[in-house]
Amino acid sequence: MDDSSKRKAKRRWLWLLLVPYIVTLFPQLYSSYEPTLWGFPFFYWYQFLWVILSALLTWFVYVITK
Repeated sequence: MDDSSKRKAKRRWLWLLLVPYIVTLFPQLYSSYEPTLWGFPFFYWYQFLWVILSALLTWFVYVITK
């Protein structure tokens, strides 16, 4: 594998970083009260879940492309 193909393969992993942005882009899709989690409405815990998932995803992409 030459250097340019390695770079292209690594660049493909960067597309995963768009996932958190896309799934939180349209609040109309998740702006509801139900289901609740420990008393928190879905709207809040869904966003907080994506904060954690985004950090994990960023770490994963960093490790893979390092």
